[in-house]
Amino acid sequence: MTFSELTKDYLKNHSMVEQFLESYDKFVETGLQSVVESQEVIEPQIEGLVLKLGKIRVERPRVIEVDGSSHILYPMEARIRDLSYTAPLYLEITPVIHGSEKRSEEVFIGELPVMVKSKLCYLNGKSEQELVELGEDSMDPGGYFIINGTEKTLMTLEDLAPNRILVSKEKDGKVVQSKIFSTRLGFRGRCTVDRASDGKLSVTLPSYNKAIELSLAIKSLGIDKPEKIMEAFSNDPEIINDITLNLELDEAKNKREALEIIGKRAAPGQPTEYQVRRAEMLLDRYLLPHIGSDEQSRLAKAFFLARMAERAILVAYKKRAVDDKDHYSNKRLKITGELMEELFRYAFGFLVKDVAYQMERANVRGRKMSMFAVVRPDALTERIRYSMATGNWVGGHTGVCQPLDRYNFISAMSFLRRVTSPLAKKHPHFKARDLHGTHYMRLDPNETPEGPNCGLVKALSVFAQVTTGSNEEPIETSLKKLGVSMKFD
Repeated sequence: MTFSELTKDYLKNHSMVEQFLESYDKFVETGLQSVVESQEVIEPQIEGLVLKLGKIRVERPRVIEVDGSSHILYPMEARIRDLSYTAPLYLEITPVIHGSEKRSEEVFIGELPVMVKSKLCYLNGKSEQELVELGEDSMDPGGYFIINGTEKTLMTLEDLAPNRILVSKEKDGKVVQSKIFSTRLGFRGRCTVDRASDGKLSVTLPSYNKAIELSLAIKSLGIDKPEKIMEAFSNDPEIINDITLNLELDEAKNKREALEIIGKRAAPGQPTEYQVRRAEMLLDRYLLPHIGSDEQSRLAKAFFLARMAERAILVAYKKRAVDDKDHYSNKRLKITGELMEELFRYAFGFLVKDVAYQMERANVRGRKMSMFAVVRPDALTERIRYSMATGNWVGGHTGVCQPLDRYNFISAMSFLRRVTSPLAKKHPHFKARDLHGTHYMRLDPNETPEGPNCGLVKALSVFAQVTTGSNEEPIETSLKKLGVSMKFD
């Protein structure tokens, strides 16, 4: 089989935007519900009242006319009439008054942009003849949105892999830094373990402006005996030497003292009990949140810090090379489903705050609180529509959503498969712009613009596919069954 025959056969069985459609469908089927479940309840400042959130449901796209009538909305009508191709969202809300659940209501909470040719779209599964009858191009693969009549596509964002340890040399090689972008439920925090030239090890985490000594951090997480701390590390002579040095310099004798020292730095001048609670909150919420944010996760965090420290020590003693940030195994591509989940989580947070505010206002005025009255769909819809219309995304990214280039069919396909880097085009970033060996078969080396965007804007190769991720819980469960544990015997 020749290469042209292979390409023809591949394109006959696979769409050029297959992974984007799969990713969006996964977001609709599981991502929406996971965002709702992470919120779980709305707690307005009204004594004895809690709103319990249930199932979220998406209907097919419809348009409501001025006279109140509604009918099915097809993509071509949305283009012609400058409408947004969106689907209504409904959420089950149950009021809980003084512990007793009342009758649940399914409330309209807003509109969700629908990807053309996804499972929510009316064009999904249609034959060539049916597509022509609906005014569509039978060769159009879909994979884009229609916002205010304009075809918009989400750029694939290239970023460093989350929840993965990367070791680098900072400050002209004087400090070896083992860092991780710990990501959980939309929160992304940069945690590091730094090894200075004199062998001192320190930990940094978000929302805490001072570095914490490594031995102090490990003690505060529950491993407070020196011999147990030594057992958490491997038997390499260099590692034992550095950890022994850090233990000798540590002031804290046990877990309580370690928490007090951290709390004193975080909340100076406050009562000791408050300082301890503050320290525990910082360690639970901001230190390696991907491992967990409860008390049961602290031991696992201590072991993870030990692994990060080991990597930094081995690089400092030249027993291990620094990690290559430009290697594609250390990169991840954020495609449509993940980007839409980020945006929906952000917009849903505003809806939750708005519902709580509306309920508090109605309570103060003594009005009867109806779910249909306190839930304002615009709070969610407008924030999603604003980001889709302007391209300004969660996390400060700009140009994420762009009008689809329809100059010709090939330019449209290239635009749908474009990959952009979050790095600023003003700065040199010579290494990031270079062609790397790991781009082979994944990215097209020729499809990049000249000028300031050179190397920062790329395109997926014809046969390249992006996986949409998988649930890690079954793997964790299997490992636990095999006897893998984070506890000492």
